[in-house]
Amino acid sequence: MPRGIYECVNCGHREVIDSSEPLLEKACPKCGGDMVLVGFSVEVGETTASRPALPAEVEAKVREFYSAEPLEFREGVFTFEVREIIKDDFERFLSEIEGYGYWAALKKSGGRAVLYIFPAGEIKGDNPRIGVLLFIATLLSTLWAGYVLALNYIGTLDEFGLPGYRNPYVIGLAFSMSVLGILGTHELGHKIAASLHNVRATFPYFIPFPNLLGTLGAVIRVKSPVPTRKAAIDLGVSGPLAGIMVAIPVTAVGLRLSTFVPVSAFQSLPGEGIYFGTNLLFEILQRALLNPPSGDYVLLLHPVAIAGWVGILVTFLNLIPAAQLDGGHVARAFMSEGLHRQFTWGMGLFLVIMSYFWAGWFLWALLILFIGSAGNPGALDEVSPIPASRKLLALLAAILFVLTATPVPFYAG
Repeated sequence: MPRGIYECVNCGHREVIDSSEPLLEKACPKCGGDMVLVGFSVEVGETTASRPALPAEVEAKVREFYSAEPLEFREGVFTFEVREIIKDDFERFLSEIEGYGYWAALKKSGGRAVLYIFPAGEIKGDNPRIGVLLFIATLLSTLWAGYVLALNYIGTLDEFGLPGYRNPYVIGLAFSMSVLGILGTHELGHKIAASLHNVRATFPYFIPFPNLLGTLGAVIRVKSPVPTRKAAIDLGVSGPLAGIMVAIPVTAVGLRLSTFVPVSAFQSLPGEGIYFGTNLLFEILQRALLNPPSGDYVLLLHPVAIAGWVGILVTFLNLIPAAQLDGGHVARAFMSEGLHRQFTWGMGLFLVIMSYFWAGWFLWALLILFIGSAGNPGALDEVSPIPASRKLLALLAAILFVLTATPVPFYAG
C-alpha cells in the first residue's frame, strides 16, 4: 500500500501515514482535526514510472478541463484533487474521454473536489424482439381491458336510456390507444432527454397485466451513468411532463364523452363496486369542462376518460420522490446519497401508513423500500452547480406532483 502524505485542515500539521484514504477524520496528533491526503511518499527504489499511468490523451483532457493533482491509483481508478475547474462542461469532458475507453466522476470529499478516472463499463446491445413482443402483449391486454370497460359503460347507458356511442370494439380500441399513447410518450420523453445528455437507454418496455387497466405501465432501462445533476433532473422530469401533456387532452376528450347518471347506477360501473379516486388536476378539468345537473347524479366516466385518469395517476406515482423513481432522481440531485436513502425509507414508511386508506400503498411501500435498498448513486458530477433553469424545472415537477396526487386511487363502494 502506498504511504500517503496527510495535512491537517486545522493546524497544517503534516506527516506520512500508511494509508491512501482521501480523508482521515480526527487523525491529527496535534489538534485532533481531519487529515487530508495531499500526496504520496515515494519509497527508496520506487519511481513514479513504475506506477500505472493514464493514456496521454486522457491525461491531456484532464489538464484541459481541470487544474488537478494526482492523489492515488487503486483498483484501476485514478484519483485527482481538483484545484480549479478550467472548463465547466463535465458532459463534454466525459464524452471526450469515453472515446478513449474511460469514464469519470467528480465528487465532493472532505470539503474538496475529487476527480475519479476509471475504465468505461461495457454497454450491451438491446434485444428489440423483447420490446416488440411486450408491446404486442400490452396492446392485446389493453384492448381486452378497454372492451370490458366499454361493455360496462354501454350497459349503463342502456339501463338508463342515455344517448352515447355504443360500439364496444371502437371504444376498446380508443381506450387502448389512449393508454399506450400516454405511456409511450412518457417513456419517449425519457429517451429523448437521455439522448440529449449522451446517456444510453433502451426504447420503452411495456408491461402487460390482466387487470382492470390491462397494463402496469412501461419502463426504459438506463444503461450508462447519468453525467450531471442537470441531466438527472432532465431525465427525471421529462417523462412525467411528456406524459401529462398527452394525458390532459385525452382526459378532456374523455370527460366530454362522459355522462351523468343517477347515484343508483354506481352498481353498474366497471369493476363490480371498484371506483376511481380523484386528484386536483382531474377535478380542475372536470369543473372546467362539465356542467353537472342538479340533483343526485354522479359522473359515469367514458373509457377514454379512464385512460386519461390512468395517465394522471402514472404521472403521480412516477413523481414520488424516492428510490429510483423519476421523482427520486430529481430529489437525489439535491441530496447526498445518505440523506436520499433516509428520505426513501421515510417515504416508504409513510406509504405504509397510507395503506390504511388504500391497501395498494403497502405494495408500493415494499417496492420503494426494495429498490431503495440498492441506493441511488446519483450523477457522476456532483460538484458543478445546478442551473437555475433546472431548479425551476424541479419546482414544476413538485407542483405537478401535488396536482396529480391521488391519495386513494381506488376504493370500494
